[in-house]
Amino acid sequence: MSRRRERPKLPGGPYLVVGLARSGRAVAMALRGRGEEVVGVDEAAAERLRGLDELERAGVQVHVGEDGARLLARAGAYAHVRTCIKSPGISREAPAIAQALNGGLPVLGELEVGWRMLPNEVVAVTGTNGKTTTVEWIAHVHRVAGLPVAVAGNVGTALSSLVGRVEPEASVVCECSSFQLEDTEAFAPEAAVLLNVAEDHLDRHKTMAAYEAAKLRVFANQNEQDIAVLPADLDIAIPGHARYVVRFGEWPDRQGGPDSASMTLREGVLCWQGRPLMRADEMRVRGRHNLQNAAATAAVCLARGIEKEAVDEGLRTFTGVAHRMEQIAERDGVAYVNDSKATNVASTVVALEAFAPKSVHLIVGGQGKGQEFAPLKGPVQRACRGVYTIGEDAQEIATTLAENTPAETALTETAPAQAGPPVHECGDLERAVVAAAKAARPGEVVLLSPACASFDQFEDYEARGERFRELVLG
Repeated sequence: MSRRRERPKLPGGPYLVVGLARSGRAVAMALRGRGEEVVGVDEAAAERLRGLDELERAGVQVHVGEDGARLLARAGAYAHVRTCIKSPGISREAPAIAQALNGGLPVLGELEVGWRMLPNEVVAVTGTNGKTTTVEWIAHVHRVAGLPVAVAGNVGTALSSLVGRVEPEASVVCECSSFQLEDTEAFAPEAAVLLNVAEDHLDRHKTMAAYEAAKLRVFANQNEQDIAVLPADLDIAIPGHARYVVRFGEWPDRQGGPDSASMTLREGVLCWQGRPLMRADEMRVRGRHNLQNAAATAAVCLARGIEKEAVDEGLRTFTGVAHRMEQIAERDGVAYVNDSKATNVASTVVALEAFAPKSVHLIVGGQGKGQEFAPLKGPVQRACRGVYTIGEDAQEIATTLAENTPAETALTETAPAQAGPPVHECGDLERAVVAAAKAARPGEVVLLSPACASFDQFEDYEARGERFRELVLG
């Protein structure tokens, strides 16, 4: 195991927390737990926010329905604020954040604050796809090995919510999004894993270069005692000074020095530093993408000193996570699979590749985040027998796919023979599930894999997945 490092101190308060969703509430409560003065602000109306009563009972001064800029004004009631804490969903161009930056106030993200307040060893996992599965898989290996572990980050539990609640000996496996990482300053996990980089969140980052740079910040502050894990096929120089670098993927073992290692997949066998670990077909989770997630999981666990036998058993016994390629029912021979966590095109492409040709009825759509949907066309033509679009970008997706297949809006029409599947613009999830279930035949799959964010119609991807579950199970 790598050694825990000392954390830098937080800049002084009082603190202004901008954004009072899950992460903002957690960091506000953690700071109040230390006796700090905390002001919280969110542009949303009170009825759209949870947990405000808890914040107020704890002594947080809550302001809703405003952007917070006035709270930083020189003559304002809270002009004594010395540090701003930014929730990951808030952009750096938001009025209060921009004003704080222009005024020279420290602006830290919730991930940074949580990390500074926790004494635990941190294993950080980032990437465009596979983060949640890999985080939970790493934690599962720890439990198999009898090691204390906690899971946090973008997976659903804010890192700062663990302050005072997790034993110091526990390793914290933390899912890190690009939104969280772009707000880090000194964040330096003892082990950092980059799974992949594909187009996503360009509505926020604007360019792939900026998005990639945000992801790479997971390595930026590592030192010679730390571990960096990244794909073998990613031809990129990582920042930071991690001496122990592990590559994973389908490639021949790299000839490196004592401070490098590799986890490879050869003819269906995972190999650690050239020696067989286990056969890939022994794992319970499906999909080629999960072979990469397994390789990354094994690599970071073995590099940190977890016994090979525990890693082997952990890989074999892991059954996956909710909302990620989760089969929730089989009815009349039709499988219903919840992949609501697929919030970008690359993730949905991976999901489609896990199924046999012309067997999928795909439910897709939501907030597209500025993505190009054209990469869906080939996988959809190969895997799908029908497509059912929902949400804000339903029409754009349908139009893109219809460049090869005429889109249909009448759900009762019979599609003519053609290379691609019929595309039905359903609008909402309820209509899409009904239409897909009606069209599906025994042996086929109704797959919710939206390729989009959920916020146009749902609170988050979990709420979308749970609604799909309710509709399927009746």
